[in-house]
Parts: sequence; structure tokens; C-alpha cells
Amino acid sequence: MTTSTETTPVISLPGRTAALLTGIGATATVASALMSWTWTSDFPGDLTYYGSPAGLQWLALIGGLLTLVLLLATHGTPGLRWAAPTGSHNAVLLAATGALAVSWFSVIAIATDLGGLANLEPGAWTAALGSLLALAGTLGLPLDRRTRVPLRVLDRRLFLLLPVAPVLWFATHAVPGDKPVAPVLTALAGAVVIATGAALLVQVGHLANSWLRIGTVQRPLPKARTLPSWVEVALIVVAFAVGLFAITFGIDTEYGELFTAYLLLAASVAAALGKAGLLIRVRALTVKYRTVTTGAAFAAAASFPFTQTSDQYTSVATNILIFATVALGLNIVVGLAGLLDLGYVAFLGVGAYAAALVSGSPASPIQVQFPFWAAMLTGAVVSMIFGVIIGAPTLRLRGDYLAIVTLGFGEIFRITMLNLNGTTGPKVTNGSNGIPRIPDLEIFGWNLGKPTTVFGVELGRFSNYYLLMLVVTAVVVLVFARVGNSRIGRAWVAIREDETAAEAMGINGFRLKLLAFALGACLAGLAGTVQAHVSYTVTPDQYTFAEALPPNSAFLLAAVILGGMGTISGPLAGATLLFLIPKKLEFLADYQLLAFGIALIVLMRVRPEGLIPNRRRQLEFHEAAIPAQPTGDSVALTKAGA
Repeated sequence: MTTSTETTPVISLPGRTAALLTGIGATATVASALMSWTWTSDFPGDLTYYGSPAGLQWLALIGGLLTLVLLLATHGTPGLRWAAPTGSHNAVLLAATGALAVSWFSVIAIATDLGGLANLEPGAWTAALGSLLALAGTLGLPLDRRTRVPLRVLDRRLFLLLPVAPVLWFATHAVPGDKPVAPVLTALAGAVVIATGAALLVQVGHLANSWLRIGTVQRPLPKARTLPSWVEVALIVVAFAVGLFAITFGIDTEYGELFTAYLLLAASVAAALGKAGLLIRVRALTVKYRTVTTGAAFAAAASFPFTQTSDQYTSVATNILIFATVALGLNIVVGLAGLLDLGYVAFLGVGAYAAALVSGSPASPIQVQFPFWAAMLTGAVVSMIFGVIIGAPTLRLRGDYLAIVTLGFGEIFRITMLNLNGTTGPKVTNGSNGIPRIPDLEIFGWNLGKPTTVFGVELGRFSNYYLLMLVVTAVVVLVFARVGNSRIGRAWVAIREDETAAEAMGINGFRLKLLAFALGACLAGLAGTVQAHVSYTVTPDQYTFAEALPPNSAFLLAAVILGGMGTISGPLAGATLLFLIPKKLEFLADYQLLAFGIALIVLMRVRPEGLIPNRRRQLEFHEAAIPAQPTGDSVALTKAGA
């Protein structure tokens, strides 16, 4: 059903007044970054200086500056029109929302950590009030809105929690802690308070949605100005340089508050640039110069170790690449072939154990040391063989039954590795002790465990492994791209959409599913060989179904689904977020997993098709909201023809 839209302000203000308020608020937010936000350096980042932004202040400055630039661009300011090709004020609203989120989160974090609002200096108050003024002014601009949004009200029985929550909360303080009922009462009160808060937040969201009625008005983009080829190539390089800076900033965040604010700003900036049409322009350039884009992406990724002064964050980036590579392998199984595999991390473990056994480790019962290329092949081939062995008897199952069998395989692998300890079984894996003291890889005389000087920059151990893992990831990306666009890849997609119809058209479903299973296992084993040498030790508890930190089967599946099934960049982005978020939220202590779960729920609610979906997935969730793309025969694109 098509929803009618209009372009009207939320708050009735004269156009010039709304623009003036927005500009003043954005300017105040930018200026606040040059002021002191607190009087003491006890808060992380030391926000006590004037004229020297740090940490959270940089994020507020970027949010305010982007709001100001987009405001000027949407009003046709010469020299800035390129920043907002669509001319939609919704981009200004999203940027202002990001600046508000960063500013108010920072104020709340400072007041909470230091014990009160008295610890705020003029800069913090300026950021809070300026960002609020900018958002209020933006609501007075003409925005793309739906004409009518009915108010949704939650089940009225949920509102019965409102009087129950405070009663239980006070009861927990009235009952002495040594009573047997105290822990149960505390847990019950916590659950009720969380449920009450969630219900209130959802209802407030429905109220805001009914009031704002923010929508999308499809406008044709004006034709881009014709530029010389070297300028367009330079723009691609600049875009990837900005992306490298943004990713490096996120990985290098030193405390949880800064990372949380970074996520808030990154989400709003990406949405604002998308609504402004700037991302569409960049995408058109990357499609036009695919070779340059590939080279620029690889060069930007390879430049990361050269931006670091130590291996502290390079180790995080190396593990992200390992996690992302395994997620790409799972994307073949889940995203292309549509096979729900809940034990995929076992193939990573098979590759790691195979490499550890032939690594020359003193703890390995096989006293042999393969060269680098042989160890990589061993891990990949052994994992592929296990994929065939496990897949052959199980891939005749479908859906939930296949998921249960693969979950069982993952647990069988872990238990088997525990039992091959010389007591309950042959001595192969040393049981729970695993295989320690795995030596570093040596490639043509280059020992990856020793520092290397490149272009005058000393690269540490993790930097060396990062560059190696980057090459492995590039190989996996190449394999995925070539296979996905081949006849086999199209057959996998046909099986995923309707296996019965695919087999009726002559596709051998079992053989192709087995091939997907084997190829996915092979790629996971390839990453496992590097992981064994990076971590020095391989133990069974590294390869479980679910754990607080990745990699495990649950996180791998979440990375594929949240990132975007069937795409290359989707699992890479999903794996990066799912690795960084738990690690950076350690400051929440006992509430870490709760916050992580809430973040996943919000992400799935806002982007059910994934962060970077393909067009087919977008049509499945937002068919009415996505305009049909013209074809040579002027046939509208539908789910069947995506």
C-alpha cells in the first residue's frame, strides 16, 4: 500500500526563523568543542581545556559542523550544493539528531561519572542547549513527512507494570540481604523494571512517530556535473581516506563512553549523508571506476597499521579480519545457499587445530613443521573434508532440522577435542589444555613474530599478521564474488528461494548444497590457520556456540544477518561491529550483554534487511518504499525478478 507524503514542518515557524535557529544552534555546538566541558580530568579524555578539543568534543564538533554544512547546502549556498543533491531537509534533521545525541549523552555521562550536574562547565551546557536549539529549528524546516500515521498503543496490560515496578524495587531494599528470598526478589524486581522501561520507551517511540510522521519523498537527483576523470578518481581516494579515518577512530577509542558516542554519531552521519544523496553520488563513482575502487579499498585497509604507534589496536583489527573472513565463508552457506548452519565455528576450529598440529609446536603429538603454504593448505583441505563428511548425511534435511544437526556437530567437535587428551581417548589435542606454544609463521624467510620496518615505520607482530590476514580476506572476497556471480552462485540463490522449484528446473540441489558447505568450511579453515598462529594457543573453549565475545557460531550468524545476507561488504561491516561493540562496552561490566542485546534489537528493528543489504532483501522488507528501477523493457522490478 502506498503511503501519501507531504513536505511540511513539524513546528510551525517562518522558514527564515527556523533556518536561523538551526544555524545558531549548530554554530553553538561547534563552538562548545573549543570550551571546557568539566573542571576535572577525572572524566576520561580530559575535557578541561579551552581551544583544544578532545574525545567527545571532537564528535560534537563534527555533528554540529555537518548540520551547518547540510543546512547551507539545502538552502542553495554556492559552493556547497554538492553536499546535498536531493535538497531534503531530512538530512539536516538527521545530522542535528546525531549532534544532540552526542552532546546529551556526554552531559549525562559526565554528570553520572563525576556525581552531579555541578561538575559541568560552560562548554557542556553550550553543547546541550545548542544541539537542542538546532534540533528545534530543524523541526521548523519543511520536512518530508507522511500525511497520517495512526498512533499505536501497546497492550494495556503492559501498563500494569508501572505500579508494580516501584513496589518490587522498594521491597528489595526492605528485605534483608541474608534472607533466602532476597536474591529471587532482586532478580524479579530487576526484570520488571527493565520490562517497564522497555515498554515505556517503545510507547514513547510510537508517540514520537505519530507526531513527527517522518517519511520519504522520492525526488530525482539532478544530473551530476561532468568532471575530469582524474578529479573523479581523486574523489574516490578522498572518500576511502575519510572512511579509513572514521574506522581508525572507532577502533582506537580508549574508553567506552567515547565509543558509544562514536556509534551514535556514525549512525546519524551515515543516515544524513544517505538522505542528502551524497552516498548515491559516491556509489555512482565507485561503480564507474571499479578497478580504482578495489585498489583504493585495499590500499586504505593496508594503511591502517601505519597509522598506529603500537600493536594495541592492530591486534583488535587482526582479530576483526579473522572474524570477518569466517563470516564471509558462512555467508556462502547462509546468504547464498540459504542453509542455516549453527555450528559453523567448528570449521574454524578444525582449520586451527590442523595448523597447530603441523606447526612444530612442542605440545603437538605430530612432531612436524610444515612451511607456511603447506600449513594453510592443510587447514583449508582438512576443514573442507570435514565439511563434506558432515554435509553428506545431513544436507538432505531442511530448515530447523538442518539447524539442529549443525548445532550438534559444533558441540560434538568441541567435546571431541576435549576427549582426545590421552586419557579418555587418543592423545591428539591435549584436551582442555589445547596446543600451546605455536610458533610464528615464517614466509620466505620473513618471521611474522619479529618487528619489520617498512617505509621507515616499524610494524610489530600483530601488524605483520594483519597484513597477512588482509591478503587472506582479499582472496576470500575474490572467491565469494566470482562464485556468487557464476552459474553455481545463481543456482544457490534459486535453491535458497525455492528448493523444490529449483530441482524441478534441473538443478541438483543436494550436490550444490554440499558444494556450498564444503567451500564455506574451506574458507573458515583458511582463516583458522592464521588464527592459530596469532593466538599462540588453540583450545576447545575457543569454539563454542555462544559466548560473551566472538568468534562463536551465534556471533558469526548475527554478523551475516545484521550486516546483510548475500553481500560482500555486509558481513564485513557486521563482523566489525559485533567484534567492537562487546569489547568497547566492557565499562558497563555486568550490564554489558544487556546493552549489547538492546543494541541488536534496535538494529534489527530499524534495519531488518541488514546494514548493507542487496536489492532483493530490501524488496522483501520495504517493497512499497523502494521505487522500481527502470529496465530496458520498462518492466517494474519485483521480488521474483530482483
